[in-house]
Amino acid sequence: MINSLSGAAAFDPNDMPWEVTHDDGTKSATLIGSRAPGEMFSYAFFIPAGVYDGPHSHSAPAHLHVAAGTLRLGYGPVLEPGAARSYPSGSFLYVPAGAVHFDGADVDTVIVGTATGPWSTEYL
Repeated sequence: MINSLSGAAAFDPNDMPWEVTHDDGTKSATLIGSRAPGEMFSYAFFIPAGVYDGPHSHSAPAHLHVAAGTLRLGYGPVLEPGAARSYPSGSFLYVPAGAVHFDGADVDTVIVGTATGPWSTEYL
């Protein structure tokens, strides 16, 4: 929630202002900033238990924090959930631009990331 008097912002992983719910049950929201070119922004992403995203890369590096649950993340062009490492709540990850990876969760998970626009996701 953004405090209109101070401009400060704080978000609880259990009460995110989700903007989009995708067909697979994932949810996303831009929390602060803009995804416009050259602009820094922070976003939240919810991954329901059992959902995995196929191999993809992003146009910009992402700094990620696991806010709730456990993120499963692996690298490479093939979706192999068994090869993904587990990152519990409180973990920090850096995913370079162009790094082909896949991710998912075995429990409901919320990640919060920061990147610079323009932001795009390219699936293999």
